[in-house]
Amino acid sequence: QELLVESGGGMVLPGGSLNLSCVASRNIGSFSAMGWYRQYPGKEREMVAIITGSGVLKYGDSEAGRFTISRDIDRNTVYLRMNNLAPEDTAVYYCNAQSLVTTGLVPTRYDYWGQGTQVTVAS
Repeated sequence: QELLVESGGGMVLPGGSLNLSCVASRNIGSFSAMGWYRQYPGKEREMVAIITGSGVLKYGDSEAGRFTISRDIDRNTVYLRMNNLAPEDTAVYYCNAQSLVTTGLVPTRYDYWGQGTQVTVAS
């Protein structure tokens, strides 16, 4: 079981910024992708930002231009810089790591999750 530990959540005023960090228990370059998801009460988790093993970045529609995902492979850490935060960004944010294991011709995706960190944007 992979271990992902998030930090950096908290409460911030609208328009403020936060930096989330996710430290993995092993070399993050071995994952097919890592990213951040968020979950609102009673809703499914949604993708916020992903960075693939080759360094391709993907963002959710509402995050592009405000959020930036990055990684430090030497530190086994993925970051999420969130700017211009709004109340609708209030959610629990989860770090995710994906592994693809191919058996024969069949790839199987494995997802690993951190414990989540609360982000609250309120005045």
